[in-house]
Amino acid sequence: MSANRKAKRNKKKKAEQEVKDTLGLFDKIPTECLTCKKSFDKKNKEMVTSWSVVVRKTEKMVRLYCPECWDMAIKIVKEYHEEKMEKS
Repeated sequence: MSANRKAKRNKKKKAEQEVKDTLGLFDKIPTECLTCKKSFDKKNKEMVTSWSVVVRKTEKMVRLYCPECWDMAIKIVKEYHEEKMEKS
């Protein structure tokens, strides 16, 4: 077997394993927002497309945030960075 063919096969196996690991975390999606505890319905298309999911593969953790909490977090992070840049 050539080295090129073996490398391609290994790359394909690695990609398949990554997909398998990611799909395994799908069952760990919470049923509520981590911050405000607002209920999340996996079958509601609007919720699925508007809520934010944060996946930490190494810790095998999935966190879920409603749009309001996500926007508030982004705003806080931006303000922090702006304040930090002003002090520099």
